This record gives sequence, structure tokens and C-alpha cells, in this order.
Amino acid sequence: MSEELIELEEEEFTSQLTAPVLNRIGSLLKPHWKWVVGFFLTIALVSGLDAYFTYLSKQFIDQGIILQNKERLMHLATIYGGLIVIQAGAVFTFIYLAGVLGERIQYDLRRMLFNHLQDLSLSYYAQNAVGRMIARVTSDTGRVSDLLTWGIVDTTWAVMNILSSTIFMLIINWRLALIVLTIIPIMMLIAVEFRKKILAEFRVSRRANSKITGAFNENFQGTRVVKALGREDENTREFQGLTTRMYQASYRAAWLSALFLPTVQMIAALALGFIVGYGGLQIDLGLMTIGGIQAFVSYLTFMMWPIQDLARVYSEMQHSIASAERIFKLVDTPPEVHNRPSAVEAHTLLGKIEFDHVDFFYEDRKPVLIDFSLKVNPGEMIALVGPTGGGKSTIVNLLCRFYEPQNGVIRINGMDYMDYKLESIHNKIGIVLQTPHLFSGTIRDNIRYGRLEANDADVEEAARIAGAHDFIVTLEKCYDQSVGESGNLLSVGQKQLISLARAVLARPELFIMDEATSSVDTLTEALIQKGMDALMQGRTSFVIAHRLSTIRRANRILVIEGGRIAEQGTHAELLKLRGHYYRLYTQQFRHQLEVAYGVAEEESENGEVVGEAVVAS
Repeated sequence: MSEELIELEEEEFTSQLTAPVLNRIGSLLKPHWKWVVGFFLTIALVSGLDAYFTYLSKQFIDQGIILQNKERLMHLATIYGGLIVIQAGAVFTFIYLAGVLGERIQYDLRRMLFNHLQDLSLSYYAQNAVGRMIARVTSDTGRVSDLLTWGIVDTTWAVMNILSSTIFMLIINWRLALIVLTIIPIMMLIAVEFRKKILAEFRVSRRANSKITGAFNENFQGTRVVKALGREDENTREFQGLTTRMYQASYRAAWLSALFLPTVQMIAALALGFIVGYGGLQIDLGLMTIGGIQAFVSYLTFMMWPIQDLARVYSEMQHSIASAERIFKLVDTPPEVHNRPSAVEAHTLLGKIEFDHVDFFYEDRKPVLIDFSLKVNPGEMIALVGPTGGGKSTIVNLLCRFYEPQNGVIRINGMDYMDYKLESIHNKIGIVLQTPHLFSGTIRDNIRYGRLEANDADVEEAARIAGAHDFIVTLEKCYDQSVGESGNLLSVGQKQLISLARAVLARPELFIMDEATSSVDTLTEALIQKGMDALMQGRTSFVIAHRLSTIRRANRILVIEGGRIAEQGTHAELLKLRGHYYRLYTQQFRHQLEVAYGVAEEESENGEVVGEAVVAS
């Protein structure tokens, strides 16, 4: 987990401010242009009023206080009070508009990502960690949304403040204003350089934090192994090293952060000293007023915060641009399995299925299936057995069209199944996996998941067929019992029975069982087997099994080794061959060989089971 987090952190700093990316980010605002114009105008109004208030303070001093003109003071105070009310309304408006706009952009991005993730092929999920996809939909969309709302708010506010302050300074004394403006680029440069260095240290700190998170996760999950192997002291030393690196990087970042503001303030203080000195000379010459000097001091101070905001927004923009690039990369990823333009509905899968010289590989030059051919008649139960990695799961994944063959053709009802619409194939397939997955909610919700229009009677009937009803009615809330996240409130066997009931209710035409009984006890296995027998009636089914007791009634058993069919036949036929299947079977049932097939068991000196086949009487 730590390596994945580190890689995600690395990605944040690889982005550049390229025009195509910025244009694409900007295009996200087009559907909401009215909101954008609204908060641009209100921000400009707020910034302009801020600068004008400083100019009013100059008039307060020059025209009211120094001249002791009470009437002018009251007039200026009235103007000031009215503008304050207007500014308060503008502040409320732009914050409201920015907040709504941010939520709308985030909603658009998340909907776009989620819809695209639904369309992506299984190969994408096999090659990408779940954490990455969650980060795209959550944190990355949040960062892009912040850039297009509060990032624009801060940037607009800062630019407008600097611009409006510059205009009023030029009105008051253009010579002094030009001199003061030379300081702004210096302050901007210092702010950006400090931000870069601080960001670099925070990067090191975050990488160390990622490793610490990974270390926590691994040690907590592997506590039994740690204690069993006596690794406590070594783990403590490794963890100490990680925390030390994080402390050092955080310390340097804190030191630079503490140094940044005093540096800017010192430059501003020098500028203020120059303004006061030069302004005093201008007063003697009658070219400047006391209120004018005060306004210049206020405007320079007023510019310090926008400059810092621009530097902060610039550094945060790097993160947001990187997030946008990751989002666009995901959105631009085409699904490997998709509908052909001429695809038609598959009205039924209850026809002949044919694998015709199929080749498939997940990685180049590493074939999983090689010239694989198979013909399956309607209603047949095909069992797939063999060593791990032989290609059993790949066969059913291809059949379900989660993947498509690189070479060869898979036909259903005599037609290339790639000429059918994906949805029409998937809607007619039922799958029960080795590790059952339930969704948060009730048992009833999970059974009904594949057929939402089913009523409560249908749900209960499916549960009875699957053998799940008896344990469900013993629960406090029966079918309305919550299963917890991923079904963690139920046992593995109970989850498997519910997933089987879900498949029963969906009424599939093609049924897949992938190691469905490998993790359950013997009693639960018997219940699942009973449910399987009921479900498979009148349907074509494929069963992957390591427990060979579950497939003895299969019409055909295929032994898959090295991407090819090593043997095929019925349970009895394969035992009599005394080949691959015989060895698999006798390894599992060394002391329970079936007398009916005439296999007399004896054990050689090296422990290998051998037997003499005889004709059963």
C-alpha cells in the first residue's frame, strides 16, 4: 500500500502548465458560464471597493480631519457606510456562487468518471489498483473543482487588488507609484521561490508519511506473523528511521515557512520607509498630502497578501493540473471490450457455444490459451479442473466477454459473439465467485440486486432454491437483516448462499461457478451443491472447481493445463484413463477411491498412489 501512495504523490509533481490541459480544464466551466460571470463580477466589485475604501481614507484625512470639515466627514462617512453594505452583499454573492459552482463541477466530473468506469473492460481493473480509481473520483475531482472556483476566486481577488491599488496610486502620485511598482516583481519572485522550496520539503515529508502509513497497515494486519517471527525490535528500528526522515523534512518546511513572511515584511518595510521619506519631500514641494502618504502605505501593505495568495495558488495549481491530467487520462482510456457499430441483441444464450482456435494472453509473449477449441451443447454442464494458472478462469472470462480473444472466434448460436451487444450477453449470465461479494444493505437488497423488479415472494423462493432460506429466517430481521460492508456481518458460507440466491433470482441462461465451494465447510458445500443442481437445470453451465466432489455429475470434465485441454470426459471415463484427472482425484481422495470404478488403492514406497483398474462387477 505504501508504494502505491508514494507513486500517487510522485504523480502530483510531474505536471506542467500546458495550454491543452488548461483549455480542457476551462471547458468544464462552459455549461456553468452564467455562474462564472456572476462571481467574476462580484469579486471585481469587492476588490474595487476595497481599494476605494483606502482612497476614501485619504479624503477623510485630507478633506475632513486636517481641514476639520465636519460636513465633509459626514458626507464621506455616509458614502463609506453605503458602500460597506454593497460590499457585504457582493461578498455573500461571490462566496455563494463559488460554492455552488464548485459542487456542480465536482458533480459533473464524478458522474463522468463513474459512468466511464462502468464502461471500462475488466482488463483495466486488473491492471489498476482500486485506490487509484477512488482517488480519481474523490480527491482529484475535488482539487480540480477547487482550482476552478476558489483558485479563480483567490487569483481574481489578488489581481484585482493589485490592479485597483495601482490605479489609485497612479491617481494620487504617478511618480511615486511607478517607483513602488518596481518592488512588486521582487516580492513575487521571492514568494514563488519560497513556495517552491517549501513544496519540495513537503513532498519529501508526504513520501515519508506514505511509507509510515504503509508500515502501520502492514504491521497491524500482520501482527501474528510479526510476533511469531520475533520482528518487533527490527520493525521498531525501521519505523524510527521513517519517522526521523519525516520529522527532518517537516522541520525544514516549517523553518522555510517561518522565514518567508519576515523576508517579505522586511522588503515591505524598506519600501514603506522609502515611501515615507520620499513622500515627506513631496509634501514640502506641495506635490503630496499626508492622506496621500497614508494611502500609499495602505496600498503597499494591501498588496502583500495578494502577492502571497498568487504564490500559494500557483503552487496549488501544480497539484490541480496533475489531478486534471489523471482524470482526463482515465476518461480518454477506451474500453478494450466494446460494442461493434453493427452489434445486435443476443435474444438467447441457450444455444451451441463454440471456441474456435482461440488464443489469448494478458501480456505479450505470455500466452494463456493456445489454439483452444471447444464445442458445448445447450444445457451441458462443463467442469474445468487443473493446476492454478492453467487458463480455467480465462476461459469463463472470455465466455462472459470480460475479455476478447486475440486470435480465433467464440460463437454463440453459430454467430460470432462480438457481433452481439455486450449488455445483452451480460444480462443473461449468472456468476458465483470463489470470494462472494455482497453490497451494503439488507439480504433482500442483495438477492434482488440483479433483478430489481422481483417481489418479496420471488426473493424468498430464490433463497429456498439456493438453500439460504433456513439460515436467513434465524436472523433477527430475517431478509431485512443488514449484511454490513462487503457482507462482513455474515460468514463466508452465508455470503456464498446469498450470492447463489442472487444468481437464481436473476434467471440466467448461462451459469458460471468459479471455485464457489472452496472456502466453505462440508455442510454448506452440500447446500450450495443442491442449489447448483436446481439452478443448472435447463441451462448451460461452466464450473471451475478444486473440490472434485462437486463436479462428478458434470456432462464433461475438462482438464486444462498450459492453456490447452489435456483430457476431457465424464468423471468415470477420466478415472479409467488414469491420467491427469486420475492423479488430481486420487490426491484429494487417496483413502476414498470409489470401488464402483474398480480402482484398487495401494501406496508405493515413495508415497505415490498407484492402482490397478479392474472391471466393476
